Formats: sequence, C-alpha cells, structure tokens
Amino acid sequence: MEKYIDIIIESFIGYWDYLVYEISNPSWTNYFYWLIGLSLMVFTLEIIIPWRKKQPIFRKGFWLDAFYILFNFFLFSLVGYNALSNVGVALFDDFLSSFGINNIVAIEVQSLPEWSQLLIMFLIADFVQWNVHRLLHRVSWLWKFHKVHHSVKEMGFAAQFRFHFLETIVYKTIQYIPLAMIGFGIQEFFIVHMFAVFVGHLNHANLGWSYGYLGYIFNNPRMHIWHHAKEFPKQFKYGMNFGLTLSIWDYLFGTAHVPKSGRNLEIGFQGDESFPKTFWQQLIYPFQKESK
Repeated sequence: MEKYIDIIIESFIGYWDYLVYEISNPSWTNYFYWLIGLSLMVFTLEIIIPWRKKQPIFRKGFWLDAFYILFNFFLFSLVGYNALSNVGVALFDDFLSSFGINNIVAIEVQSLPEWSQLLIMFLIADFVQWNVHRLLHRVSWLWKFHKVHHSVKEMGFAAQFRFHFLETIVYKTIQYIPLAMIGFGIQEFFIVHMFAVFVGHLNHANLGWSYGYLGYIFNNPRMHIWHHAKEFPKQFKYGMNFGLTLSIWDYLFGTAHVPKSGRNLEIGFQGDESFPKTFWQQLIYPFQKESK
C-alpha cells in the first residue's frame, strides 16, 4: 500500500511541476500552447465563415464549455487522473508479475520507421475510441455520463470539451491494453494527440465543411452534427457517426448517416430540457437516480 501512496504523491508533484513548466516554457511540443493556439484558430474560423450565421459568437453554453476545458484538461489531471492512471498501471504490472509476466508486448514495433509507428498507433487508438463511443451510447449507465456531452444545444469548437471526467478514465483504460501489447512508448504520440484534438475542434465547430471524398475517411462538421441530432432514425436506435477522428469505421460498419445538410438540425437528446445546466449539477448527475 505504501508503494501506491508514494506513486500518488509523486504523481501530484510531478504533474504540477509539468504544468508549471508547460506554461512558463513555450515550445513546439508544448501541449498547453498548442491547445490554446488550435482553439483560437478554429474559433476565428467560426467567426469569419460561420455555417449557422444567426448563431451568436458566444453561443449558448460557450462559457460552460470553456470551464470544461480548464477542468478536464488541467484541474482533473492535477487532482486525480494522473495519479489514478499511474496507480492503475502499477497495479496492472504487479498483477502480471504475480503470474511471472513482465509485460504484455505481443508485437514489437520499435524497429519500424517512426512514421509507421505513429500511423499504427493512430489507427488502433481511433478504432478503440470508436468502439468505446458506441458503448457510451448502448450501455445505459455509461450513457448517463455521455449525456453531459450531448447536452450541448448549439455547436461550437469548445463543445468538444464538454464531457464527464469519468469518460476519460473509460477511454484510456480500454485503450491502454491494446497499445501496450504492441510496445508503444514513443514521445511522438504528441503529434497523434494534437491532430485528434484539432479534428475534434473542427467536428464541433460552427463550420459547414465535409472535405469532399476525404469525408469518407475523416470525421467532419457536416457528419458529426448528425451524431448530436436530438432525434435518431429508427434504424439507428442508439445513434450514428461514432467516429472521433476517422469516419471510415462508420462507413465500414454501417453506422454512417449524413442524409442532408444538418445546418439547422436540432441537437441534444429527448428530455434534455430538464437536464442540469450547471457544471456541478452535471458532474453529479450520473450518480443520481433518475425520477420515474
């Protein structure tokens, strides 16, 4: 137990030091400033070429989403996620050690060219995320957490960040094993992550882009807004367009649906008018019993 307590303490100190260093030392691999830069760039595009021209620049829920950015990417990481993930990895490694297993690397990719390592990591991570996203819609208790994200009523780039912090734990936990099995540990994962953040910004932005034929590969604003539709077609009871960065999984597995322009589509979910409107109410919502 002392070992894990030490890991928690070191994680708090380590992440705080990392955060201070990130803010005080701008660089080309600095997540903090890349996040700000990409956010400002996409926000500027929303202002210059908005798809829904009558939508206010500071749309409904904008400031709530801005707080979610601060909480999910900085405060939660500092307060809990970094420590929890480090303890989780240590517990998993200790569990393997009890069976005489040092690691679960099944395929060694370190000898491959760096670009191919990144591509493999990107494809595996995105496919896992697509499957997890489907589970968030199909499993009732997971859907209660995912409702937070779908409570957005006007789309904008920052809507990407409105999600319950426990979603991060679900995504990363399920992602960890397949990536660990192929021996990933390269620093360049930063590139993959920032590309995913950028595409996620665009997917939720007030932009009318579809990327033409590339839209069959990459998720896009015209496709993703249908994922947020308040009413689903009968053949898509649990939703459609689950891709995060790539749309190809939806086209391959029959969950793609872009029937027409969704510019004026009503988004949300059935009964969202009574869904909590504040951050703290949304935070505790999944843990409360729903009234019948």
